[in-house]
Amino acid sequence: MKTEQQYFEDAVSLQTNMDKMETHKENSFLIYNAFEVPQDDEFIELLKEKQPHILVITEDWCGDAMLNNPILRKIAEAANLDVRAVLRDENPELIDQYLTNGGRSIPMYLLLNAAGEVVGKWGPRAPVLQKFVMDGRAKLPAKDATDFEDKQKIFYSQLTAEYTSKPENWLAVYSDIRSTWLPVLQLSQ
Repeated sequence: MKTEQQYFEDAVSLQTNMDKMETHKENSFLIYNAFEVPQDDEFIELLKEKQPHILVITEDWCGDAMLNNPILRKIAEAANLDVRAVLRDENPELIDQYLTNGGRSIPMYLLLNAAGEVVGKWGPRAPVLQKFVMDGRAKLPAKDATDFEDKQKIFYSQLTAEYTSKPENWLAVYSDIRSTWLPVLQLSQ
């Protein structure tokens, strides 16, 4: 089986991944063009110093990837990092090593040190957004209900609006990635 470093070496840049999107591309670039990385942040300075590689496991149909990938891309650009992306559905053996509650939830971001070892991970969403998603799903009817699909489509539209129109959600993603990875970076050599 390939190592995460080998997946990274074979992957496309996150920019290329976003440029090739077919689903959620417009919304993803709306976030990318509007989000600004906070200035004078020790997190960005530490990323610049340590120069980790980041491997993204993603799919362009994923609403969380629509939100998180542009924010991660902005972080990477601010720190001059190499971030590359692989598709989850083409790499089940990789995502199966990073399940969330037993599921293949994405996006998943793997922080690799200079030796190519995974020293941190983040994904699929910030806690405040996890609560929003879980609260919304709890209001849906049972999956076998006749109106389930219609209600789910409405919920997904609301979720997309929440993700694309509220800069506080973008900052929540940034802050959660930062708080997850900053201690790892501070400890790494």
